[in-house]
Amino acid sequence: MMSSSALSHLFIGTIALIASSTSQATSDLTNATISNNNSKVMFDDFSYKTLADAQKNGWVPRTQVGHPGIKNATWWAEGISFHPDQANANNTVMRLTSKTDGSAENTRHTQICHQRKYLAGTYAARVYFNDQPDFGPDGDGIVETFYTISPLEAPMDKNYSEMDFEYLANGGWGEQEHVLFSTSWETFQLEPWTKINAFDTYVKSLQGWNTLVLQVFDDTIKYYINGHLFSEHGSDVYPEVAMSVNFNLWFIPEQIVASTEMRQYHQEVDWVYFNADENLSHKAVINEVARLRASNVKQQDTVPHRQPKLASYCGL
Repeated sequence: MMSSSALSHLFIGTIALIASSTSQATSDLTNATISNNNSKVMFDDFSYKTLADAQKNGWVPRTQVGHPGIKNATWWAEGISFHPDQANANNTVMRLTSKTDGSAENTRHTQICHQRKYLAGTYAARVYFNDQPDFGPDGDGIVETFYTISPLEAPMDKNYSEMDFEYLANGGWGEQEHVLFSTSWETFQLEPWTKINAFDTYVKSLQGWNTLVLQVFDDTIKYYINGHLFSEHGSDVYPEVAMSVNFNLWFIPEQIVASTEMRQYHQEVDWVYFNADENLSHKAVINEVARLRASNVKQQDTVPHRQPKLASYCGL
């Protein structure tokens, strides 16, 4: 016959086993829920050697001539390249390089875009902005960006979507200093120039690495720079149609210095992240990127295409 002490230990062990099983089941359910919530994610840390490698994962270089920038200038796929991070040789970054001598013939703008399938969600990127040119005279109006955009189907089309981080290293658009613009668009037309948008400015030099976060949920758009909320826009400019994710580097035609000497600028991108389901803070994005990198995830894209699938868009 089993002693009362042994029976007691058996009972306690059984209860512990049941509790452990329940706890494990709860943990498995929680992990499954997190996995499900994070299913619509695009992440890329740009660990490529060539543009052709990036194109295999849905990136498209712009070659279409047109707005914005210097009229009739070339949009230059060759300006997109991949390099070791100067601060960490084990890390690779994407570089956008643009140059001009003031003429359309010798101006090279640069833009790269990811599939047109993004709408509500958390967008983020770690971007290196430069205040001075790599060489040549300083002072041109230069725009360094991270943004989302849809095609403008017709002038003043109401079903248009665009949200921009635009850094003007030499000022412009009414600002005399280094300035970051946040702009959310309802619509516009080029001729005559007419726009409906909302914008704010953050006047400060952003030379170096910066983390940009855009939260797009519940008819509200919030722009963050390095964890600081500096801009919030509402339902009147909230996106209505799917957009592509973009980076570009271009010159403001009204703000070109009077010199025929060639000058060149570049910006870099360490990583880009999108989550369609979770409204993530700056800190949460940083943690999620760190988790992906710790898991050796170089690129992930589980954001479904629209139905029917929209053509890739890398233009205006």
